[in-house]
Amino acid sequence: EVGALEMVEFEREGKRQRVEGKEVVRAEDGGVMLLTADGTLWNLTPEEIVTSRRDERPFAPLSAAEAGKQLQSALPEGFEIHNTAHFVICYNTSRAYAQWCGALYERLYSGFTNYWTKKGVTLREPELPLVCIVFADQAAYAKHVQPELGGTSTNIIAYYSLKTNRVTMYDLTGIEAVRGGGRRGTLAQINQILSQPEAERMVATVIHEATHQIAFNCGFHERYADIPLWVSEGVAMYFEAPDLSNSKGWRSIGEVNRPRLLRYREYAPARPSESLRSLIVNDERFRNPRESLDAYAEAWALNYFLLRQRPKEYAAYVETLGRKTPLVWDSAEARLAEFEKAFGDLGKLDGEFRKQMQKMR
Repeated sequence: EVGALEMVEFEREGKRQRVEGKEVVRAEDGGVMLLTADGTLWNLTPEEIVTSRRDERPFAPLSAAEAGKQLQSALPEGFEIHNTAHFVICYNTSRAYAQWCGALYERLYSGFTNYWTKKGVTLREPELPLVCIVFADQAAYAKHVQPELGGTSTNIIAYYSLKTNRVTMYDLTGIEAVRGGGRRGTLAQINQILSQPEAERMVATVIHEATHQIAFNCGFHERYADIPLWVSEGVAMYFEAPDLSNSKGWRSIGEVNRPRLLRYREYAPARPSESLRSLIVNDERFRNPRESLDAYAEAWALNYFLLRQRPKEYAAYVETLGRKTPLVWDSAEARLAEFEKAFGDLGKLDGEFRKQMQKMR
C-alpha cells in the first residue's frame, strides 16, 4: 500500500532504535529508506534492520504546529516558533530576526517557484513544513551542528541537511564586523545592518542554503538522488545574490554573481580542456579542497550560460533529473550521455561556453 507506515527496529553503533515512516526506496538487498513524519530520511542497511512490519495507518507528515512543538522539545529551553506560509522558523534570537528570515524565505520561495514554472518546469507544493533553526549566536550553533558537520562547523554560517531536511543557521546581526555597533532591535534596523556590503556574502550563504531546501522539497530535486553537484550547487548560486535594498529581495533572479565570475576569470587562463567534462561526469572536484572554489565558480558559470543560451533544453534536463530515484548512482558515462542528449556535443558546447564567458563584464 502506497503511503502506508513502515515500522522498523534497527541497531546502529550498538544502539537499538525504532523509526516509523513512509518507504521511499526498498533496495534489492533488503535495505530501506524511510521518510519520517518530521521530514528526516533514514537509510537503513539490511545488516542494521532487526524487525520490519507494515502498519495499516497512512503516513501523515507533521503539521507546522506539530513540527514546531517537536523542535521545541528537542532543542534547549528558550526556543520560540514563527510560522509563515511554507516555513517553520524555530529561534532563540529576537522575534524581529525570525520575522526577517521568514519574510526573506517566502520571497525566495515565490521567486524560485515562479521562475521555474515560467520556464515550464513542473513543481509541487512541499509535502512537509520547511524548517529553519536560528541560533542567537555562533557558539551555540557550532555546538549543535558539530555532530553532523564535524570540524567545519565553525566556518559554515548556515547549512541545509539532506538527512533532516532542515536549514540551520545563526543570527548574522550579532557579528560585530557586520553590525558595527549598530542597534538591531527592529526589522528596519536588521535590514539596514544586513544590506551593508560587509554582510552580502553571509546573506547570500543563507539564501543559498534555503534555495537547496526549496529545490529538494518542491520536486525540482529529489533528496539522495544522483543530482550532479554542478546543477544543485549551480542553481543555488544562481539564486543566492540578494538585493536587500529592494523590498522584493532581488533586482532580478539570475543577476551576475560577481564573486563567482571573478573566481572563474582567475581559473580560466589555466583551465584544462577537459574541465567541463570533469565537472559533469562526477562530483570529485567539489569535494577536493584544492579544486572546490574553481568547481563552484565554473558550476555557476555553466548554469548561467545554459539558462541564457539553452533555456528550453535546461528546463527539460532538470525535469529529467527531478525524476531520479534516491540511492541509484549513475556512471560517469551515463552522466555525460544524459548531458549530451540534452545539450548536444560537449566539445562544441565548451567552445561556445568559453566565448560567452570571455565576453561577460
